[in-house]
Amino acid sequence: MTASRAMARTNPGLSAGEVAERVARGEVNDVPVRSSRSTADIVRGNVFTRFNAIIGVLFLIILVVGPIQDGLFGFVIVANTAIGIVQELRAKKTLDSLAVIGEAKPTVRRDGAAVQIPTSRIVLGDLVELGPGDKCVVDGRVAEADGLEIDESLLTGEADPVLKRPGDPVLSGSFVVAGGGAFTATKVGREAYAAQLAEEASRFTLVHSELRSGISQILKYVTWMMIPTAIGLIISQFVVEGDDWRESVRRMVAGIVPMVPEGLVLLTSVAFAIGVIRLGRKQCLVQELPAIEGLARVDVVCLDKTGTLTEGGMDVTELRPLNGSEEERLRRVLGVLGAADPRPNASLQAIVDACPDGHPDWGCTDTLPFSSARKYSGATVTGPDPGGRAGSATWLLGAPDVLLPDGDPALAGIEELNARGLRVLLLARSDRELGDPRVAEEVRAAALVVLEQRLRPDAGDTLRYFAEQNVDAKVISGDNAVSVGAVATKLGLPGAERPVDARRLPAERGEMATALEGGAVFGRVTPRQKRDMVGALQSRGHNVAMTGDGVNDVLALKDADIGVSMGSGSEATRAVAQIVLLDNSFAALPSVVAEGRRVIGNIERVANLFLVKTVYSVLLALLVVCSRVEYPFLPRHLTLLSTLTIGVPAFFLALAPNRERARPHFVRRVMRYAVPAGLIAGAATFAAYLLARNHYSGDESLEAETSAATLTLFLVSLWVLAIVARPYTWWRVALVLTMALGFVVVLITPWLQDFFALKLIGTTMPWTAVGIAVLAGLGLEVAWRRFAAEGGEPAP
Repeated sequence: MTASRAMARTNPGLSAGEVAERVARGEVNDVPVRSSRSTADIVRGNVFTRFNAIIGVLFLIILVVGPIQDGLFGFVIVANTAIGIVQELRAKKTLDSLAVIGEAKPTVRRDGAAVQIPTSRIVLGDLVELGPGDKCVVDGRVAEADGLEIDESLLTGEADPVLKRPGDPVLSGSFVVAGGGAFTATKVGREAYAAQLAEEASRFTLVHSELRSGISQILKYVTWMMIPTAIGLIISQFVVEGDDWRESVRRMVAGIVPMVPEGLVLLTSVAFAIGVIRLGRKQCLVQELPAIEGLARVDVVCLDKTGTLTEGGMDVTELRPLNGSEEERLRRVLGVLGAADPRPNASLQAIVDACPDGHPDWGCTDTLPFSSARKYSGATVTGPDPGGRAGSATWLLGAPDVLLPDGDPALAGIEELNARGLRVLLLARSDRELGDPRVAEEVRAAALVVLEQRLRPDAGDTLRYFAEQNVDAKVISGDNAVSVGAVATKLGLPGAERPVDARRLPAERGEMATALEGGAVFGRVTPRQKRDMVGALQSRGHNVAMTGDGVNDVLALKDADIGVSMGSGSEATRAVAQIVLLDNSFAALPSVVAEGRRVIGNIERVANLFLVKTVYSVLLALLVVCSRVEYPFLPRHLTLLSTLTIGVPAFFLALAPNRERARPHFVRRVMRYAVPAGLIAGAATFAAYLLARNHYSGDESLEAETSAATLTLFLVSLWVLAIVARPYTWWRVALVLTMALGFVVVLITPWLQDFFALKLIGTTMPWTAVGIAVLAGLGLEVAWRRFAAEGGEPAP
């Protein structure tokens, strides 16, 4: 009987009455773990923005000077804000429900029975049981220890596990890497270190995102441009209009409103929110919103074999005795080893199933839990020797190539088994005590345990997807390299036929990176090596994603650009991962990548639309100030143009499929086209306006001049939309044509003509406006092709 089981009888934990008393005193781990922003925060975040404030003030001004159709932009802002709130509330609902599903439930012992409860129901003095992979959710002191090793790297940065004995402190945020035991909770709720850790691990935060940072940078530039432009426009319009202050105010507002790319922020939030909802429906929990963007930028994905390419379960296919060992005796020893571990891993569980314990003459007095660093476990087994006399012996179970020296005869057939994708463990006997640091030296091989792994049916398709998307897949496993290579070869991973033993990898980062870039499968990788491998790849400029489900993956998951954990993985892996696959389906990763690419690629598209508008609005305002003429538009004209050429199309384009891999330098790439396109649009519109001022005269001249300028600006903006919508599909073409039809309807419908103050007079000036727009369109095409040649977008 193991030590932990003996102590389980003497320490039954708290009774129901004691728990009730502590709850009444408020000694409960009641730290509120928020999975997303509160409803009030969502409303505040969408309503009280810098640009909503600017637009709101201008809307109030229009309400004073009238008419109401010049205040349509205000209703558009209200609608956009409402859409943002609704979409984020939908995302919150999805995230909150998924967080409950993904929340870990620690095991506590009460009234002598082990029960799983939510973290928030732990009370002071609870006896919390621990096993490999469990995270310590509150502070406490060790009460029971059975080879208990705890990794405190998330707190101290030290990756070496710490052996814990009864009486030693346990800090929340650490996790178990080997062994088992239990600790008594000494600090719960806000007193525990978990109060800070849980807040960071469980909230869906907006951490660094190039997309969001880039948009914020653009908005900062726009704000600084708006201030002097707005002042100059206000002064010029009052001077030009003289006593007609109402018309001056309307024209001034018309010049300022289009400078604000308010919809860009909204669409970014909506795109992220809808992405989270879509992935949530596929049981994919996004713990940090920019993780969608991050995975889309990934060009190397590191996969752990167990739990990722293979399913958790395994089967013993053969027990091969060595050196004349008796098979029945070996099965007894294996049964004891399996029964000694209260939380067996997949390999040991297969052995438990094949070699059940239960013989009264056999037992164990001491155990050494499995550790991914050691790659073996052990036990001091008591039972009859071959002569029938009672005694005890030290037995080890682990990797053959770790326990035996190179060239040992017992290794002769292992390579052939590994080449078939089978997993092989060695059962060996040692003459040393289990606690001896040299217990694994000079062992005597007793048997080979051959295990067959279950391949995930969706793993092959997922690997092919990554290959098609130019994402390099690297299988990094603690198992034998040949065995891992055989599994990866079955799944069709390119380069899997040349597996690399990580023990032969160079330690220097540059040399390691070279070896990693040239290989696809790496075996016998230690937890520290996994972390070093991620760092080596990052040093070469790669964006690295790491997937895993075991404790040995935690450090690598933490350091990777994006960490992806399986839902059935350890509490520690789920705590540090940005993305959790709740249904343990590796096939969900392509959906995450596709969603990220959709968000980034499409936001970049629509950013061009918004920023072209900002640039031509600033240019028009400056030209008006310098020329001392009336601003050519009223707010209603620009509201109409923005709706048809930016607002409605941008919403559809932002949610369209997009498989292009994300690239860096978002701001530079967007501005490289938006600036010249905006200058062309602004110059063409002002030229048409000046020609119209010289062409028309009489009472209707101002309306006719505005209409000609509006026609020019609409056609140029529609051309920009047609460029941004490429490559064409039927619905993109239909979108552009529908927007064009909408403008035509306004021009030919009498009451809409009156409402928007648009009326084309004669044929000379309208066709001149069309000609100017065509010339401007050719300029837009030249700018686009130059932009594409510089690596911005593929030329159509």
